[in-house]
Amino acid sequence: MLIVHATKKLLDRVGPPGTAEESTTLLGPWYATALFWKPQVALFVNESTLLPVLMPLAPATTLLDRFPQQLAVVLAAHGAAEEVVRRELEQMAECRLAKTANRSVVGVMNEFTHLADVHRSGDPAPDLLGLSLRLATTPCSPLYARHVRPDHELAALLQSLPPTRR
Repeated sequence: MLIVHATKKLLDRVGPPGTAEESTTLLGPWYATALFWKPQVALFVNESTLLPVLMPLAPATTLLDRFPQQLAVVLAAHGAAEEVVRRELEQMAECRLAKTANRSVVGVMNEFTHLADVHRSGDPAPDLLGLSLRLATTPCSPLYARHVRPDHELAALLQSLPPTRR
């Protein structure tokens, strides 16, 4: 089961939160917010690795249904094995919304929002995958004691998997 902790501005578009449960995915829970670009974009940030994923917000009612496929594209771009991606998608078959609960991740999400605005430089149709990959190279203070950047944190997590799960 996938748990997505959404900000109020995203909850206003996708629906009310349910009861918070534990995420059963390898990467764990995700945080998400809406970016009011034209067209609007959703920013997802993984709680454990701080990996960012940008994707179109519209149609908002299907955002959570579309997220696993966008994550699969981002994970593949980061070099994740097909088997790992497949298992993660299987675990994401069921998804629940919850309110945000980790202020540190919300702070990182806010920083990614500002950086994404700068990196897109007013481009009305930015490459969201390329922007996601670029944001993943950003040093993040919650990761300083570990691998400093979300892309390095993800790589370390994938390397720590037993060979049968890679």
